[in-house]
Amino acid sequence: MNDWPEAWSDDNRGNRYGRGSGSAQPESARVMRQVRREPGMPGGPQAAPPYGGVPQQPTYQGDQGYGGYDSDYNTGQVYGSPAGPQGPGGFGPQDPRPAPNWRRRIKWTAITLVTVVAVTSIATYFWADSKLHRDVDLSKVIDRPSAGEGTNYLIVGSDSRAGLSSEDKKKLHTGSADGKRTDSMMILHVGDNGDTLISLPRDSDVEVPTYVGSQSGKTFKGTGRHVKLNAAYAEDGPTLLVRTIEYNTGLHIDHYVEIGFAGFANIVDAVGGVEITIDKGFKDKYSGADFKAGKQTLNGEEALAFVRTRHAFATSDLQRTKNQQKFLSALAHQVATPSTILNPFAFYPTMSAGLDSLIVDKDMSLWDLGSMFWAMKGVSGGDGKSMNMPISGSNGGNLVWDKAKVKTLVNELKNDETVTVSSN
Repeated sequence: MNDWPEAWSDDNRGNRYGRGSGSAQPESARVMRQVRREPGMPGGPQAAPPYGGVPQQPTYQGDQGYGGYDSDYNTGQVYGSPAGPQGPGGFGPQDPRPAPNWRRRIKWTAITLVTVVAVTSIATYFWADSKLHRDVDLSKVIDRPSAGEGTNYLIVGSDSRAGLSSEDKKKLHTGSADGKRTDSMMILHVGDNGDTLISLPRDSDVEVPTYVGSQSGKTFKGTGRHVKLNAAYAEDGPTLLVRTIEYNTGLHIDHYVEIGFAGFANIVDAVGGVEITIDKGFKDKYSGADFKAGKQTLNGEEALAFVRTRHAFATSDLQRTKNQQKFLSALAHQVATPSTILNPFAFYPTMSAGLDSLIVDKDMSLWDLGSMFWAMKGVSGGDGKSMNMPISGSNGGNLVWDKAKVKTLVNELKNDETVTVSSN
């Protein structure tokens, strides 16, 4: 089989194959019929060689309009490829990169962000909800006054030492008394006409009414017995405290919130301390307080000493309630700052410390707790009013409430009116 191109043969190649031609002239067109001779080239029409006498290179026939074999070689057009962007390695055309679809990108970015926020919010809600200790059953409170407008929270600071080691008790100056009592009691009214925070001095003179024991279920008849308000809590816990406050004021308590010593100190430390201005310095060996006047940041230990001190003041319980209001408002303001809320490394430890420390009623939701928190922040910002329960005098060391003022105050709260009553 003859593999040479048409008109080629071993005979007419002779013995030149592999050794080149001995002639100074290129092979004739008869031998290389596929080569087209341009003018001026050997075997073609003669013309003056361009470029200083250098003959042009031959071009191949049948190039189908792509120019010659060497057409545009020095511009990167190899093997007759058309002009235009080259593909990988320079072979073939490459489509231009499409312009980015910004609307599509923004759409999917927004969908992703919304999904992340939704999933995080739902997870955070269930995590926080699981931490609440709903241990107080207000359904056991009997003979309750009718509910009014707005929402009333009873906020209690107890001297519970649960979770404190011997070293912690010494450090925090809590002592080691058995059981627990109330160190502070406040009613926070949340309504449409301004929020009101009212401190109830623990030495307030109150009558213990008929009640049903929270554990025994037994009914204890009222005998007209008068005690200090914190004694009601010591006698039968939160439900008797609520029953006693409702009986002596006529105000319906909607929710109950309690925090102990350890929880209070942990919350303050979790937010990095609370800044407060102390008008006049004081010391108290019982609480461990030792404060100078001026603006300062209190840590958990110092904050607990500040809100518990009463022996350093002439009007011990009244001044202490004012300090408690002042500090709790400052704490709420500190927790609500962007540096806490927007920083997960501060927000979650603060929430965890707070929720782990709280005891609430069975009907308390996170929404209710949030409403209480923002109301306290509002009071600290001047959007509400803080006051003590009006006092008219004392009886055997117990502080006697001003009955006329208390009646007016309760009516204003029940009707969700702006509070006009002044206090001590």
